[in-house]
Amino acid sequence: MNAREEILGRIRTALGEDRAAVPETARDYRTTDERSDAELLDVLTDRLEDYKATVVRCAPPDVAAAVAGALHAALGEHAPADVVVAPGLPADRRPEGSVQDDGRPAVALADYAASVTGVSVAIAETGTLVLDGSPLCGRRALSLLPDCLVCIVEAGQVVGGVPEGLARLEKTAPLTMISGPSATSDIELQRVEGVHGPRTLLVVLVDAG
Repeated sequence: MNAREEILGRIRTALGEDRAAVPETARDYRTTDERSDAELLDVLTDRLEDYKATVVRCAPPDVAAAVAGALHAALGEHAPADVVVAPGLPADRRPEGSVQDDGRPAVALADYAASVTGVSVAIAETGTLVLDGSPLCGRRALSLLPDCLVCIVEAGQVVGGVPEGLARLEKTAPLTMISGPSATSDIELQRVEGVHGPRTLLVVLVDAG
């Protein structure tokens, strides 16, 4: 018997045979959303901007230009080589001259001014972008170490609430949930950004074509 089994055994003994049965968990929460796709995009935009993220909406053919424009506005004169992208990001959506993440040591990603990734799901009600570690999203360090993060969100990836979003995700995937730029507050409630992740979050929201 290991320590864990011993501790659990003592708990069972202390509770005795008359311990109450564990009640079933209610699963009657809302799993679908009646709002239209256009309404969900508007809600997601509102939530993200409330969290101090920058949202750029565009049509499918204009994604590359929108990404380049957002990066230029955020980084100024930084060269495209200062941008690292997820390995599964389509070539026609990568900033010209950017570098693909090739599995280099994670600490090396902090040398880049910005990173560009896709998402797995976007949850409108909470303004949350979910990255799942797939090639499109990249590894977790890619979304945490560069000071600026650009996420490309397709209209078809946007859902209403958390239960609906979780139903689309692989349960064992290494999920990263992002709601706005990294921010924290000290004891005097002074907001500080960029301590635990990107200081700047740019979201390119691709409307349905």
